[in-house]
Formats: sequence, C-alpha cells, structure tokens
Amino acid sequence: MTAEVAEQSPEIHHSHRDVTGGWLRPATFGVMDGLVSNFALVAGVVGGGATGKVVIVTGLAGLVAGACSMASGEFTSVSSQAELMQAEIAIEKRELEIHPVEEERELALMYEAKGLRPELAAEVARELTANPEVALDTHVREELGVDPNDLPSPWIAAGSSFVAFAIGALIPLIPFVFGAGNLLPALLLSALGLVVTGGVVGKITARPFWYGGGRQLLLGGLSAAVTFAIGLAVGTGLS
Repeated sequence: MTAEVAEQSPEIHHSHRDVTGGWLRPATFGVMDGLVSNFALVAGVVGGGATGKVVIVTGLAGLVAGACSMASGEFTSVSSQAELMQAEIAIEKRELEIHPVEEERELALMYEAKGLRPELAAEVARELTANPEVALDTHVREELGVDPNDLPSPWIAAGSSFVAFAIGALIPLIPFVFGAGNLLPALLLSALGLVVTGGVVGKITARPFWYGGGRQLLLGGLSAAVTFAIGLAVGTGLS
C-alpha cells in the first residue's frame, strides 16, 4: 500500500523563487537610484566648475542624505502597508466571528466564480470554515490577496535600501577619491555600473542582460546629461 501511495504522489519538477520578499525591490531601486542620482549630482557640480575636494564632499553628502532618505522612506512605506494589511486582517477575523454563516457563503461564491460546481464550492467552503485559523487564512488570501503569515518587513526594506543606495552612490565618487581631475573616469565607471546592475536585475527577472543593462544605461545617461547641462548653465551664469 505504501508503495502504491508513493507511486501516486506527484513529483515536484521545479521550484519558484520568492516574489513577495521585501528585499528585491528596495535593493534594486536603491542601487539604481544611488548610482544615477549621485552621478547626476557629481556631473552637475562638475558642470558648474567644481573640482577635487568639493566634488568628493558633495558626493559624500549626497550619498549619506540619499541613503538615509531612501531607508526612512522605505521603512515608513512598508510599515504603513503592513499596518493596513493587519487592520484589514483584523476586520476579516471579526467578521468571521460575528457572521460565520455569511462568510462561509461568501467563500463558496468565490469558489463558484472560479469554476467549481455550487455543491462542491459549498462543501469546500464548509470544510475550510470548520477550522477558524484556516478560515481566516483562506479569506485573507482570497479577498486581500496576501499571505497573513508573510507580511513585508519594514526593517528588511529599510536596510536593503540604505546599503544598496550607498553602494550605488559610491561608484561615481571612486575616480575622484583617487585623484581624477575631470568627469570622464566617473562617467565610464558609472556607465559600467549601470550596465552591470541593470543587467543583473534583468537576469533576476528573466529578461536578457542586454535589455536590463541598456535600459538602465539610457535612463541614467539622460538623468546625468540633464543635470550636467543645468550645472553648466548655472556655473556659466555665475562666473
């Protein structure tokens, strides 16, 4: 009997990556934003006539300010999202306690809408509603579209954002730290960073490396060009 059960057990031929985790989006956005914004900032002050220590100090200020801003923004955003989810879960729990029959019927109607026969939908809803914890978990998943046991962490989002932004923002500063006298080395290193980070994200999201890298290079280049032009115009006007 055991052998028959084993033969009938379905085999799992693949696994899925976690697409609901709280680190990928803030980490990706942090690296891109840090690299693009700080290179644009450096390009702007160089366009305005700044060199050497002024560029480094400005870039470091942009790194720290941007990383702190990104982290606090992500923490507040994800905290608010999690609190809203928890409030809605509490509402659903209260409804299950006060109106269990109506909630069971609501669940049955949802399964009917998905294609189950009314009798089978009612039976499934009845079985799931028999256990309060399972009932709450099912209603939250079906109605809110979230896993109540896997809400996003604001600390992970904030930490990922801070570290990622700082790494990205440091890239355009490296040439100036080692004595670069113009924008070209920072431009080349930043372009390489944009292509690599964009390409890696592209691979993670099942896109071609060239697509992710090229897209990010284009967006970052446009941002830097606009900022450099403004800095050049302001610097010329003040000189």
